[in-house]
Amino acid sequence: MNRKITRWAARNMPTREGLAANRFMRPFAHRVLRSDLWRFTRRSVPRGVALGMLVGIIVPFAQIFFAALFSFTIRANVPVAAATTFVTNPFTTPLIWIAAYQVGSVMLRVDAATVVAPVSTAMAQTEFDKALQWLTGATLVTAFGLVVIAVVASAVSYLVTGWVWRWRVARKRKTRLDSARARGHVTA
Repeated sequence: MNRKITRWAARNMPTREGLAANRFMRPFAHRVLRSDLWRFTRRSVPRGVALGMLVGIIVPFAQIFFAALFSFTIRANVPVAAATTFVTNPFTTPLIWIAAYQVGSVMLRVDAATVVAPVSTAMAQTEFDKALQWLTGATLVTAFGLVVIAVVASAVSYLVTGWVWRWRVARKRKTRLDSARARGHVTA
């Protein structure tokens, strides 16, 4: 199963050459195609996962394009950010939107119950609600829920990816040390 996913990703992931040839990316190619954005490092991979989650959930169109475009601003791994946008697909999007409606309605109901209503006041003064509805193509309640879910999912995925990265590196190091000890090259 893992090899099937790897082969599918290798066939469908954008390559540096493919992005360089894309006419829409040409104005940004000098920034997006920097080699440090395509290396898999302990800092760039969690950033790429977090960015992909954020863009994948909030932006309903051209997600790979926006993930690649925003990758250079936070020095995130471009392939990882692009692949993570597939968190939203025809199977998961309805579930995410239902959850977003539920989260948005609860959050806005709690906000309305407070005396100051800081979220409603801030959105009305800055017209953030209109921009949010335009960006997501959803009603205010669903759009607000999408932002909350995207921010939480992005933060959690950043932390989990960083933890998994460190765990894998520690495990590889322990395996190397154990094999070196077994050969008699390293003493305890």
